[in-house]
Amino acid sequence: MSVSSPQDNSSTRIVAGETAPKPKRRRAVEIALAVGLVLLIGAGAAVASAVSRGNETAPVPTASPAAELKLGYFSNVTHGPALVGTSQGIIAKELGDTKLSTQVFNAGPAAIEALNAGAIDATYIGPNPAINSYVKSNGESISIIAGAAAGGAQLVVKPEINSAADLKGKVLSSPQLGGTQDVALRAWLGDQGFKTNTDGSGDVNINPTENAQSLKLFTDGQLDGAWLPEPWASRLVLEAGAKVLVDEKDLWENGDFTTTILIVNKKFAAEHPETVKALLKGHVESVNWLNSASAEEKATTINAVLKDTAGKPLPANVIERALRNIKFTTDPLAGTYNKLLEDGVKAGTTKQADINGIFDLRTLNEVEGKKTSAAGLGQD
Repeated sequence: MSVSSPQDNSSTRIVAGETAPKPKRRRAVEIALAVGLVLLIGAGAAVASAVSRGNETAPVPTASPAAELKLGYFSNVTHGPALVGTSQGIIAKELGDTKLSTQVFNAGPAAIEALNAGAIDATYIGPNPAINSYVKSNGESISIIAGAAAGGAQLVVKPEINSAADLKGKVLSSPQLGGTQDVALRAWLGDQGFKTNTDGSGDVNINPTENAQSLKLFTDGQLDGAWLPEPWASRLVLEAGAKVLVDEKDLWENGDFTTTILIVNKKFAAEHPETVKALLKGHVESVNWLNSASAEEKATTINAVLKDTAGKPLPANVIERALRNIKFTTDPLAGTYNKLLEDGVKAGTTKQADINGIFDLRTLNEVEGKKTSAAGLGQD
């Protein structure tokens, strides 16, 4: 129905055979009554329709499995569940008809960018980039749905460096600005009284560098040290003559700190909950495999994947040392996240925020049949 403009209403055209227009006030009343009648008839029709359906159930929107799951992970031993789950077909088996595609990243911020851009749907990642994404998006971007690994990160340095005081004026590296090891390094240096800036300046110069490049730069004498995840910490120690100045486990209560978690894009999870459940089933099975396999079988399996993703396998002593430093677990250690957030704020890579809601461990707990706590920071 068209609505006349004020200009149209200013004059009335009388056509032969039609009655003259009624006074405006009376007509307005009649129009109002007519509109009311239409509404009543519509409401009555809706009621009648509902009654005529009897006990029929109204259709409920259903979420279907995704046609494809795009999964990210790193070529690090700390991402063991991803390496095993993808290479052994464990995750693909649980996904069934959903196609599994994978993408390998060097560090967390790059994986987060891909997740937020829709290039991947879920990823194994360190906790700090996940926290940063959650904070920047006001809680809309990601959910942490499981833990994957704890431990396995160290500050390794040149042999002549014996204390924190020796680091003044030195050049250190981390995998990427804002990544979990980058935040840990900056926060620890701050606790030692050193000022660091995200542009690399300060009392200690931090140059975020890809792990493989850090090994080369350290070997060439251009780096004094690096805070790295496994196997890179072990590689610098065993292949390049570095020594451990800080084992991150010594900085945490009971030595427990999370290195790798599994996160999912919130929109994807809402649209495909069954796919997320299948992913978690494969993830849990992969963690269980790692915790039950012999040291030799575990090393051989992970090394085969590293050969495919990095071009060559690790020496036996490197992978053995790396695996000794890591605990594979589905528990994301939610109780540590307020400190992780504080460290990010201290490092200048995130801002103070409320991270309540960052965890959704309901499906993990359903799959495992036990309670993993969100420590008041989400659903469990």
